[in-house]
Amino acid sequence: MSSFAAEAEVAAPVAEAPPREKPRTDKQPKRQPPYAVVLHNDDLNGFDFVIGSLRKVFNYNRARAFWLTWKAHKAGRAIVWTGHRELAELKADQLKSCGADPLQAHLGALPLRVTVEPLPQ
Repeated sequence: MSSFAAEAEVAAPVAEAPPREKPRTDKQPKRQPPYAVVLHNDDLNGFDFVIGSLRKVFNYNRARAFWLTWKAHKAGRAIVWTGHRELAELKADQLKSCGADPLQAHLGALPLRVTVEPLPQ
């Protein structure tokens, strides 16, 4: 090997990796605020229908579904579920899709009144 070839190998430029930026650890990831699915009282849908709807959508046992139905009846509204916004909207839609109490349809019963509201932080 000639001395010229050895010098060429040594003198060849080497590509350097760009310096890496360190991830910032001083900021916490932004958390989404929790949302509540709120069941509102109405005078037409029966207790058994509302209890059955809560059990179907949220998989609650009969005692919990009854307690939430009673709370909505007495207070006018009850928070039946909390979580992130997209899932709260899905659960509210599922509860509305249960429709109206078929035993009260002749009285003009409407689907359950449900809203999705942000919880205070």
